[in-house]
Amino acid sequence: MNDLTQGKPLKVILAFTVPLIIGSFFQLAYNFADSMIVGQILGQTAFASVGATGSITFLILGFAQGLTAGLSIVTAQRFGAKDYDGLKRSFVHGLSLSLGVGLVLTVLALTFLHPLLELMQTPAELIDQSQAFLTAIFGGAIFTVLYNYLSNVIRALGDAKTPLYALIFACLVNVFLDFSFILNFHMGVFGAGLATIIAQALSVGLLVLYIHFKLPYFQLKREDLKLNKKDLQRHVSIGFPMGFQASIIAIGSLTLQVALNKLGTDAIAAASIATRTDQLAMLPMMNLGQAISTFTAQNYGAKKYHRILEGLKQSLIVNLAWSVFYAILLITFADFFSALFIANASQNVLNLASTYYVINGICYWVLAILFSLRYFIQGLGKSFAPTLAGFMELVFRAIVAIVGLIYFGFPGVAAASPAAWFGSVGVLVPTAIKLSRKLKNGEKV
Repeated sequence: MNDLTQGKPLKVILAFTVPLIIGSFFQLAYNFADSMIVGQILGQTAFASVGATGSITFLILGFAQGLTAGLSIVTAQRFGAKDYDGLKRSFVHGLSLSLGVGLVLTVLALTFLHPLLELMQTPAELIDQSQAFLTAIFGGAIFTVLYNYLSNVIRALGDAKTPLYALIFACLVNVFLDFSFILNFHMGVFGAGLATIIAQALSVGLLVLYIHFKLPYFQLKREDLKLNKKDLQRHVSIGFPMGFQASIIAIGSLTLQVALNKLGTDAIAAASIATRTDQLAMLPMMNLGQAISTFTAQNYGAKKYHRILEGLKQSLIVNLAWSVFYAILLITFADFFSALFIANASQNVLNLASTYYVINGICYWVLAILFSLRYFIQGLGKSFAPTLAGFMELVFRAIVAIVGLIYFGFPGVAAASPAAWFGSVGVLVPTAIKLSRKLKNGEKV
C-alpha cells in the first residue's frame, strides 16, 4: 500500500502515475492488438467495422468505468482518514453495485445492439462485422466491469502496480489469442473480441487472488456482506453521476460517429486510426489526472488541504508540457503513426488522418487542463460540475459535428472533439477556482 499523504506531492503523484501509464498502454494494447491484427490480416473494411464500434463501446462500458472510478473515491477518502471499518464497508457496497450494473449493462447491450448500429447509420458493408465484434465484447462485459472496479479500489489504497501486473499478463494472452482465433480458427472480428474478453476475465481472476491473499482490508466474511442505506447513498451519490458523466460524453461520441458514417468507409477508417493515436496523447494526461484524484481523495480524508493544491499545480504543469510535446511529435510523423494500423492504406485515408492530427493536436493543451481539473474535483467527492462539464462536451461535440459535416466535411467533423474540450473546461475552471479558494482557507468543500 502507498500512503499519498506523505512525501513531496509531485514526487508521490508521479510515482503513482508511472504504473498507471504503463498499465494504460497495455490496456491500449488490447485495442491496438485487435485493430492492428484485424487491419493487417483482414483488411481495411474489417478494420473500419471494428473502428465503427468504438463509440458504442464507450457508451455502454464507459458508464461502468465512470461508476467504478467514483465508487473508489469513497474508498480512497476512507483510507486517507484511516477509517478501516469504513474501508471494508466501501468495498462491499462498491462490489455489489458493480456486479449489479455489470449484469444490467450486459442484457441491455446485447438486446439493443443491432438497432443501435442501424440508428447510427453504420454502412451496410460494416454492420455485420461490427455486430459480431460487439457481441463478443458485451457478452463478457461483466469481466470488464469487475476488472475496472477491482483495479480502482486497489489503486485507492495507493497500489498502482498490482493492477498493472494483471493487465500485462492479460495483454500477452490477448495478443496470443488474437492470432490464434483469427489465423488458426478463422473467427474473424468475433475472434478478436472474444480474445479481449477472455484476457479480461483472466486479469479479474488474478486480482481476486491478490485480494484474497494480500489485502486484509477487502477480505470478507459472511457477516460483512450487509448493505446499509447511508453507505449505499454515499457510493451512489458519487459513483452514478460519474457513470452518467461518461455516458453523456459517449453520446456526443455517437453523434460524431454518425457524422463520420455519412462520410463513408475512408472517413471511418481515417478517424479510427486517428482516435487511436489520440489515445496515445490522452493516456498520460488521463493517468496523471487519475493520480491527482487518488492523491486528492486521500489527502482530503487526512484534511491536508494545502498539500492538495500544491500537488494539483505541479501536476497541471507536467500535463501541459506533455500535451505540447506529443502534438509536435504526432503532426511531424503523421504517416508513420497511420501506417501502424492499416497495411497499404489508400492515400485518401492517410491524408484524412493527417488532417485529424493537426486539428486535434493543436488543442491538446486544453485536454491537459480538462483532465487535471476534472479529476481534482472528483477526488474531492464533487460530481455535479464534472457531470455538467460532460453535458457541455455532448452539446459542443454534437453541434460542431453536425454543422461541420454540412459545411466543411471531414475537417469540420474532426473539429468536434476540440470544441467539446473547450466546452468542458469552461465549466471546470471556475469550479476548480472556487474549490481551491476554500481549500486554501482550510475549509471543507
